[in-house]
Amino acid sequence: MELFLSALGLAMVIEGLPYFAFPRQIKALASSLLKLPDAAIRTFGLMTLGAGLLVIYLARHFF
Repeated sequence: MELFLSALGLAMVIEGLPYFAFPRQIKALASSLLKLPDAAIRTFGLMTLGAGLLVIYLARHFF
């Protein structure tokens, strides 16, 4: 449970950094996302999920 909560906290810190550092650019990004088709956003999400799983796999097996 300690590892899970640490990972969750780290994810929240990393997610929050762009909102704190670049609020104007985040607003522009959010408005441009409305123009993208759902399939493009879904594909990006799937690729990000896959990359995250790959990083976890590599970290657990090689480090």
